[in-house]
Amino acid sequence: QVQLVESGGGLVQAGGSLRLSCAASGNIVSINTMGWYRTALGKQRELVAGMANDGSTYYADSVKGRFTISGDNAKKTVFLQMNSLKPEDTAVYYCNARITNRWNTRVDAWGLGTQVTVSS
Repeated sequence: QVQLVESGGGLVQAGGSLRLSCAASGNIVSINTMGWYRTALGKQRELVAGMANDGSTYYADSVKGRFTISGDNAKKTVFLQMNSLKPEDTAVYYCNARITNRWNTRVDAWGLGTQVTVSS
């Protein structure tokens, strides 16, 4: 089994910053990608930022230039630095990891989510 534990959400005023952290543990041989998704009220879950094990990154257009994803594959952690936050960034943010376990099976793991609320 794979566990993802998120931290760092909270309430912040527009223009402020937050840093989300996610640590993975359990039956993990290798991590293929780690990333952050979010679900806003009444909207579908969307990919915010992702990082592959070759270091390549992806950002949704809505967060480019404001959010930065980073991580340490060896420590099985990923971070999301969120700057210049806007009220439309308000959502539950979920950590995701696509891993290969010791049975050579690819697993898509999710954290429980952390609430980010940006007040105007």
